Amino acid sequence: MVSQIFNPIEVQIIKIFALCASSLLIAFLWAPSLIKFLYRYQLWRKSARTKTIDGKPAPIFYGLHKEREVSVPRLGGVLVWVTVILVAFFFAWLNKLFPGHFWFQKLDFLSRDQTWLPLITLLAASLLGLGDDVLQIFGKGGYKAGGLSFTRRFIVVFLIGLIGALWFYGKLEFQTLHVPFVGDVAVGFLYIPLFILTVLACWSGGVIDGIDGLAGGVFGIIFMAFGIISLAGAQYNLAAFCMVLAGAIMAFLWYNIPPAKFYMGETGMIGLTATLAVVAFLTNSVLVLPIIGGLLVLEAGSVIVQLLAKRLLKRKIFLCAPFHHHLEAKGWLPQQITMRFWLINIVLAIAGIAIRLMG
Repeated sequence: MVSQIFNPIEVQIIKIFALCASSLLIAFLWAPSLIKFLYRYQLWRKSARTKTIDGKPAPIFYGLHKEREVSVPRLGGVLVWVTVILVAFFFAWLNKLFPGHFWFQKLDFLSRDQTWLPLITLLAASLLGLGDDVLQIFGKGGYKAGGLSFTRRFIVVFLIGLIGALWFYGKLEFQTLHVPFVGDVAVGFLYIPLFILTVLACWSGGVIDGIDGLAGGVFGIIFMAFGIISLAGAQYNLAAFCMVLAGAIMAFLWYNIPPAKFYMGETGMIGLTATLAVVAFLTNSVLVLPIIGGLLVLEAGSVIVQLLAKRLLKRKIFLCAPFHHHLEAKGWLPQQITMRFWLINIVLAIAGIAIRLMG
């Protein structure tokens, strides 16, 4: 009966937006309990960071964030990935409980070819980030203020990228890249190093976190963009996964806008960035990822330029890196940076979607 009212495409669109709304609602409802837990056990840094990634003093960053870093909890990213897993397995369970029910069957978006890989990546990378956050909270690890050292995080993320690359290349037999306006181009074995580099590049873009509402808004827009690309490519379950992620991020953003109740933390940033790389390869949209995720490129690039300038020129290019902290140091209000970055990201996402679909 339902199939006679709606055509197949309409059913898929209803499915995708219903799942997005479900994710948003579920995350919104249990977020207060998570916030209460984080504050009860004071799960924030016990001392603010005083050094940069290369071990040099960071007086400007410390002056801007010394109070918020030691009074606002980390681990807000738990809200996102736990919600996605709950939504995925809840509707899969309903489909098993009521076999043959039209809507429960459609709302089950778990599938071997589209969603298991990004879901497993999200869980594994988020747990890695969770461990790093716990070390930072209790002041343990390689950094003076706590947390895994850069080298150790790099190695672990590299291994995640290597495992994903071997799975895509060997198991799924992905060996081509879509070049906009050209078509699919065979790259053969080069697919493996390109996959690893993409995972590392996305991870480095995670430095965009650090201002209330900034990372949540940017990643929400990016995953919505890839949801649209997935929908256009008839990857309906993957589109649903992206929109479930976006829905959970929107709920996170409700509590993260100024003044933030919690921060994303590494459990959010490592999980989201690793998953973003996997989604980009599943949709064969790697070459538009630098456009849709242009702000991640800007932020990671500013850190690289700053480090090279300090090493080679013995001076800084930016007052503080990444770039959004430079703008803070220049006198921009955090709200100005956040809102303008969101607007820029929307334009970049639209451009990336258009180029991918025209291509």
